[in-house]
Amino acid sequence: MAVTPKKTETINKGVKEIETKSPFNFPFDRSNYIIMLIGIALILFGFIAMIGGGAKNTTDFSESIFDFQRLTLSTILILAGFGVEIYAIMKKPKE
Repeated sequence: MAVTPKKTETINKGVKEIETKSPFNFPFDRSNYIIMLIGIALILFGFIAMIGGGAKNTTDFSESIFDFQRLTLSTILILAGFGVEIYAIMKKPKE
C-alpha cells in the first residue's frame, strides 16, 4: 500500500499583500489622455479654420469672412472638440 503525503495548508493571518503601484497617482488612464489630446487637436483645428478672411485694404469689405469654413466648419470642429474632452473626462479607466 502506497503512503500518500499529507496536504499541508499554509495560513497567512495578518500578512498583507504588497501591491506594486507607481509613485504617481494619476487620475486618468492612458486612454483618457489620448482622447484628451484628440479633443485638443480638434479645438485647435477649429480655431485654425477661423483664421484669415481679412481685407487687404481698410476701405474694402471682404465677403470671405462669411465663408462656410469660418462660420460653420470651425464651429462644428470646436464643439466636437469640447464634446470629446467631456467624454475623455467622464470615461472611467479600465481596472
